[in-house]
Amino acid sequence: MKHALPDEIRLQQGKAALLLVYGGSSKYLPAEYLRVYSPSAEVRGHGAGQAVLQTGKAAVTIAAIEPVGQYALKIVFSDGHDSGLYDWDYLYELAHGYDTMWADYLARLEAAGASRHML
Repeated sequence: MKHALPDEIRLQQGKAALLLVYGGSSKYLPAEYLRVYSPSAEVRGHGAGQAVLQTGKAAVTIAAIEPVGQYALKIVFSDGHDSGLYDWDYLYELAHGYDTMWADYLARLEAAGASRHML
């Protein structure tokens, strides 16, 4: 899958979200969403079925964004998580699949009896 780079990448006020613009269409990605869908092995696991459900991330913000060559962004989160590179294809998938992916995350949290908020 090969997708265009976003035309614009902007860190939103309060560092609570990333704004990506694709062909004039703005996609707003909350920090929590980016964090719970981090492409890191810590979140995804090392193989099929090994993903680790991320809980208590509702208050997380984006501490920094660093370009990685011409192919990805490294996002540093306020909880210290900074592994996993968000390549352009994955950012596009996150941006355009937000409604479905966020609903899936909320359903998995509920099924696990877990919370988005720190307890």
